Formats: sequence, structure tokens, C-alpha cells
Amino acid sequence: MNMYDKLHRARPWSDEDRAILDQVQRMTDEVIAPNAEHIDATGEFPWQNVEAINALGLNAVFVPAQYGGMPTSFRLYLEIVAIISEACASTGIIYATNYHGMKPLIEYGSEEQKARLLPCIAEGGLGALAITEPTAGSDATGMKTSFTPDGDDIILKGNKSFISNGDVADRYLVFGKWAGVDDPKKAISALILEKGTEGFNVIGKERKMGHNGSSTCALSFDNARVPRANLLLDPGDGLKILLGSLNRSRPSVAAHALGIARAAFKDMVAYGNDRVQSRKKILEFQGNQFTLADLAGELLMVETWLDHVAGLVDGGEPDFGMEASLAKLRASDLAMKMTTECVQFHGGYGYCRDYRAERLMRDAKITQIWEGTNQVHRQLIGRSFITK
Repeated sequence: MNMYDKLHRARPWSDEDRAILDQVQRMTDEVIAPNAEHIDATGEFPWQNVEAINALGLNAVFVPAQYGGMPTSFRLYLEIVAIISEACASTGIIYATNYHGMKPLIEYGSEEQKARLLPCIAEGGLGALAITEPTAGSDATGMKTSFTPDGDDIILKGNKSFISNGDVADRYLVFGKWAGVDDPKKAISALILEKGTEGFNVIGKERKMGHNGSSTCALSFDNARVPRANLLLDPGDGLKILLGSLNRSRPSVAAHALGIARAAFKDMVAYGNDRVQSRKKILEFQGNQFTLADLAGELLMVETWLDHVAGLVDGGEPDFGMEASLAKLRASDLAMKMTTECVQFHGGYGYCRDYRAERLMRDAKITQIWEGTNQVHRQLIGRSFITK
């Protein structure tokens, strides 16, 4: 057994956790992985994969029991994301986006809101997180979507862009600014928009480098009317909700990137043992051994850090923003580095679609961009060292 497999398999899981992970692995091996190449080539939304995920009830792992869920640890959820993403990055981010969009409802919603809006998700419905706008990316305070109170309703007007699950979600966590509040931070508010709301439209679907099976859409709110009962907390509480949401979604994106990196590493090991040049396996060349040794170490360190971050969350630690940023930063940088090396390892074949190396490389790039660009995360981490 190689060093990576030995240490990876030694990670501590309970018998119940291992049983769940074994089921997820079988599902990905039998359904998700065989569909991945077709999904990438056609851009079709992978409904068959979503159905397989729902057959295992995997949305239930982050929904409280009283709303139809069967909650487990955050650490287990992250490993599920990684396993699915290793098989198909598009499907991995579709699944993870359910968590990104709906966890704030679980954390900040009233009992009435959760009882009314969460069972759909526990049963397999899709969620979406709508923050980004054409003129507001990493700086969320620049968003222009407006929330205007009108009796028992809120009128939404504006646009969102780059929204994962944008055309397929049943529930959307939407951020906008409360009308009449001038302070850009104090104006930010959050609500749950339900599928089929009049005045809500999908106005475009992006053509992307990778993640072709995942819908990334532009949304429009043309005086869309949402019940005020769907507002999370009070007007102006949105920034707190947004930051809390990102602190939990960033480790999730790290797990997604980790899955892509694992896939590339395993492909390198398999190809290195199969490919023969000059009557030697290419893994018998010392330079290639050095490459794999370095990458295996980095992969294990990212896994270990992500386990640490999950332990903070599961332990109830309220402040883990920096740790989450570091997890996202290192996992996504490793995914890009690993997949680039994977293409190089395969030589000319790595540049062709006969192997999945080129798809993994295309899928890896976005992990350095979404949920805060890695430049933003380096800035967040770096300025923490400034003395006051």
C-alpha cells in the first residue's frame, strides 16, 4: 500500500460514518463516475446523478431531524462532498450548493420558516445561493438588488449572476439591500425566494471552461413579490448572515477542490504504473517519484487541515473564518497544481480527451475563483498579522 492510501485510510471514522461513506462510494462508482464524461461533453444537467444522491437521502445529513433530516457531523458532510466531486466535479458542486444556500436558513431562520421551507430540501429539493451581481463580486457591499417592503410582502428588483443551480433550484437564499438605508453594510438583508415566484426569471446560462453539467445562471427580479415571512432575521441583518454563510461554504468548496485533486492524483499513480517508456514504468523515473511524493504530502496536509476546520465547526467554535479561508485557499491551489501536473504526467495524452486529465484541469480552475478569489483570501489572512 502506498503512503497516501495508508494514511488516508487511517483517518478516524465511526462505524456508522464508514457505512455511510461506503454507500456514497458505491453510488459514485456505479452511477456518477460513469456519467461524468457524457455530462461534461453535452452540458446536460445530471438529473440521474441527483436522483442517485436523493436515493441515499444525502441532503438529510445537514437538515435537522425535526424538519425531515438525519443530521451527521460537518466532517462527514465534507467527506461526502469530496467523494462525489472526485467522481464528477459538476455533481459535487450541485450537491454542495444545496448546503451553501440552505444552511443559513437552518442557522438563522425562525422555527416557522424552517418548518415551512426545509422539508422540501430534506426530501431532495435543490437549493441556491444568490449573492454575486454583474457589478458586485468579491465586494458584496456593492450589490444593487433592492428589497422594498410593501405590506406583508417584499418587492425584489435587480439581477444576480454566476448563480449555481440557478435554473433548477427549489429554494433560493437571496441577498439584497433594504430600501431607504444608505449605509451599504447596514442595508444588506437576506430572504428565501421560492421556485415559481412571479417576476423571478432565469435570463441566461453561462458557457464555461469546466463544470459543464452544473447550471451557472443569471437571474432577474422584476418586481418579484416575496412574503415578508421569508425574510431571515431583521432588515439589515444580511451581512451577518452572509459572512456566516461564507465561513461554512468555504470549507465545503475546499472539500470539492480536494475531490478534484484526489482524482488527479489517483490518475497520475495509475498512469505512472501502466505507461512504459525506455522499458521502464514512468513511475520508476526518479523525477516522477519526486513529483508524486510532494503532491501526496500536500494532499494529506490539506485533508488534515480540513478535518481540523470541521472539528472546530462540530465543536461549536464561533470564530473559524481564517481557518475556513486557509482551507479554501490551500485546497483550491492544490487542485489547480495537481491537475496541471496530471496533464503533464500524461504527456500528449493529457491534452486529449481520451483521459480525464484535461477535464480535471478545466474543472479545477474555478475553485480558485468562487467563494472569494484566492487573492481575497490571501489578503484576509495576511492582514490578520497587522498589529493594532
